[in-house]
Amino acid sequence: MDIAIIGAGPAGAAAATLLARAGREVTVFDRANFPRDKCCGDGLTALALRELEMLGLAPATVGSWQPVDDVVIRSPSGREMRYPLPEGPGIHAAVARREDLDNSLVDLARGAGADVRESTPLRDAMASIDGVELTVGDDEHFVARHVIAADGMWSPTRKALGLAIDGYRGEWHAFRQYYRNVSPRASRELVIWFEKDLLPGYAWSFPLADGRANIGFGIQRGGDNAVGAMNELWLDLLERPHIRDVLGPDAEPEDRHLAWPIPARVGRVPLVGPSTMFVGDAAAVTDPMTGEGIGQALLTGRLAAEAILHAADPEKSYEREVRCELVSDDRMARALIPLLGHPMITRGAIRLTGANGWTRRNFARWMFEDYPRAMIATPRRWHRGMFTGSGAFAAE
Repeated sequence: MDIAIIGAGPAGAAAATLLARAGREVTVFDRANFPRDKCCGDGLTALALRELEMLGLAPATVGSWQPVDDVVIRSPSGREMRYPLPEGPGIHAAVARREDLDNSLVDLARGAGADVRESTPLRDAMASIDGVELTVGDDEHFVARHVIAADGMWSPTRKALGLAIDGYRGEWHAFRQYYRNVSPRASRELVIWFEKDLLPGYAWSFPLADGRANIGFGIQRGGDNAVGAMNELWLDLLERPHIRDVLGPDAEPEDRHLAWPIPARVGRVPLVGPSTMFVGDAAAVTDPMTGEGIGQALLTGRLAAEAILHAADPEKSYEREVRCELVSDDRMARALIPLLGHPMITRGAIRLTGANGWTRRNFARWMFEDYPRAMIATPRRWHRGMFTGSGAFAAE
């Protein structure tokens, strides 16, 4: 076997699509059947959108796809500020249910020629002289020259290769539920609430198609909030008048609420193993300030594919490129987190960034990863138009 990809989420599907298009033999193993739900906030930043555009994903294939024009942020003081995303061609933010997005990405990988095997979990992995020996599904054995591990925060591949981090539980913990029959505002606006008792975390309302919304909140693990008390905190949040007002009187919950951990420590966990590259949550590449990880997953999937296609030493090349792309941004975001834990500083930051049209527009672009977090502090990434580019899917 040439290339095995463990996990068919965004990172794995992106890598599979690019490799298959280049004529490589690619087999993707996933324990789930698609479409399948994935606990997530469902937000797509400009980084994610540009990666999806490069992959050739058509937004029309994602049933719940909802572009976002601007963002409403509520300060801990109760003041609301509207931050418009740039006008002009393309989109800079969108929302789509992961069930729909991931299924479309799996279809894209299959259409490119990748062999996607569902209901086929990884059972074991062991380094061998020819690559990595894999045991999957009902005790099937393969030897892959290259492995891309896109199998989540508690990566079975990482564990099997002896590279797991004992006791690791992520930097964030998030909680979400879908609502139907939401207010017109909730069905079209992306709203973020910086509640005093969540800082440096936040709550959100992300609009979806058909009068629905993804409602949730995220907290930093190890802060003042206890992860074990998230259910009680959720019930309390839903009763707060400003949140009820956005949801509207007819809003009804769909199914059950779900919680999930989020890994955010890129560069501080092994990015590679024997003939193996870890991508997405398996590489802990989530933005530590917001908990956003879809864009980073797609990016690392692409970098892994490019390393296999073009580098003499794929693992070394991949590790170098991920560190170059993401470690500086991770450091800047982590430096800001303690500041955001103070309501007075958060209030001041919202007041400052909302001072005029220019500050509002550019803060929205920075927050939604229209350019890297640490762009200003990393001159090697400066280029003409770095702060004025059009959005993704401009041609559509």
